[in-house]
Formats: sequence, structure tokens, C-alpha cells
Amino acid sequence: MDRLTEMEAFATVVDQGGFTDAAKKMGISKSAVSKHVSALEARLGARLLNRTTRRVSPTEIGLAYYDRARRVLNDAGEADALVTSMQTAPSGLLRISVATDFGVNLLSPVLGEFLQEFPEITVNMVLNNRYVELISEGFDMAIRVGELEDSSLRARKLTETSRRMIASPDYFKKFGRPERIDDLNNHKLLHYSNQSAGNVWKLTAPSGERRQVRSAGWLTVNDGQSLLHAATAGLGIAYLPSFLYADAMREGLVEEAMPDLPMETLGIYAIYPPGRFTQPKVRAFIDFLAKTFAEKGPDNW
Repeated sequence: MDRLTEMEAFATVVDQGGFTDAAKKMGISKSAVSKHVSALEARLGARLLNRTTRRVSPTEIGLAYYDRARRVLNDAGEADALVTSMQTAPSGLLRISVATDFGVNLLSPVLGEFLQEFPEITVNMVLNNRYVELISEGFDMAIRVGELEDSSLRARKLTETSRRMIASPDYFKKFGRPERIDDLNNHKLLHYSNQSAGNVWKLTAPSGERRQVRSAGWLTVNDGQSLLHAATAGLGIAYLPSFLYADAMREGLVEEAMPDLPMETLGIYAIYPPGRFTQPKVRAFIDFLAKTFAEKGPDNW
């Protein structure tokens, strides 16, 4: 007899508490279930079930075997589901958490192309700048920019962005250009309000030393696009990722404040739950993003 069928019959008897209900669950006769279990016990040379006229329960050996058998049966079911899913088009609701600046400026413009390519997928994109709990909050995946927290989640690096201090030419004409990191204390700084460390910029000096600049700033806001607008309007110096300021710099609306400082590079990652099997809708979206941003880089936006 088939070993998996014997395991399934035994595990179902334990789950259902008897042969009759197990037979109904499996859609076979009670005698067939009994034969499968008896064959399993004979092959193993051990009694797995205590049988009485009123109830059936696993023996101590049977209970230990049940735990392993159930795992094997679950893995077999997942393997079958994997093959089935890989032969069908990705579908279903895809719920994504995305860093606000990246979502608004780079993800939103390409979502239409993805949805046309995969019409059976629907997307619910939530824009925020906090680290959501993917599984407990019901997200399939997230897009995160910068250093990742240690976790059991899986990550795929999509591309990179640089981060630089930028301001408008008019600002530099009016207030001058900082020559040293300490000079920033005398300038008007534009800050993100959602930084966990507050209004602090972590910079690398030409010597390689890590420095921190603390300043209340002239403007604090929780949106990078608003900070870029403030910088182009001459209100101060902003510390932004290149995917936000690249167009403005090409157009001459902003310039780098301290070009001699080492460039800081941030990774952009797709984050998704752990496991040997990635849902087809998640895999399709990650592959799409990797292809879309394949030619992008730290300063190529």
C-alpha cells in the first residue's frame, strides 16, 4: 500500500477520533481505513492506536508518530499546492506597505503597467514610513529604503539610492555654502519629522569619521516631496534620497551643498514573509520591480 495513504489514514483517525468519521473525511469505506492503519502498524512493527468499542486514541508511540506524520502530510500538501499555483496565473489581492516617498514618486507611476500585465491581481498599497508588522497586520510584502532591521523576514535588494544635502542656487547666494560639517549649525536645515532619532543628520566626514548634526531646523515635515519643494524655493538645505531630487538637480533647481563629503548609499528592498514557498502574486510583483528598476542606481534616477 502507498505509504502516504497509510499515514493519511492514521492521522485522519486521530484527528477525527475514530474510523467512521475518518472514512467520511477521506471519502472511502471504514474497512479501507482500517486496512491502511493495520498495514502501517504491521510495517512499523508497533501498535499506534488503542481501540475500544467506544473510542480510538493514539498510543504513546502513536502520538509521537502522529506529530511527524502530520508534518510530512502538510509538506506534501504544500508541494502539491506549489505545483498547482506555478501553473496558474498569479491572482488575488496583493497588500503592500510602501515608504511614502518611494511609493508616491516611483511605485505609483508603474503600477498601471503591472496591473495590465497581471489582470487577475488587485493591489492595495498603503503608504507610510513606519516598520509595519507584515504578518500580524495582514501585508503580503513591503518596500523599504535604508538599513533593514534584524528579523526573520526575507529581503530582495531591488536597487540603490544615494542621499545628499541639496539646496537651491539662490539659497547659496544668500547664505553661502557650508565648507565643513560644523558650518551646518549656522544654516537653515529642512528636516523629516518621522526620523526616530529626531532632527539629526548622520554624515561621514572626508576623513571617514561619522558625525551627527543636531539642529531644530527651519522647517520640519513628514514628506520628502514637501522638503524638496522647500529646498527649491530657497528655504534651506534638505538631506534627501537621489530618487527625489534627481530631476530638480538636472534642471538646475538644486545643487549639492557639500560635494566633497563621501556619498551615502541606501538600499531599496522588497520585504516578504519567510517560508520555502513565495506566493505567486508576491513573486510576480517582486520580479516586476526588479526588472523595472534594473537600470537604476545610486545617482541614476
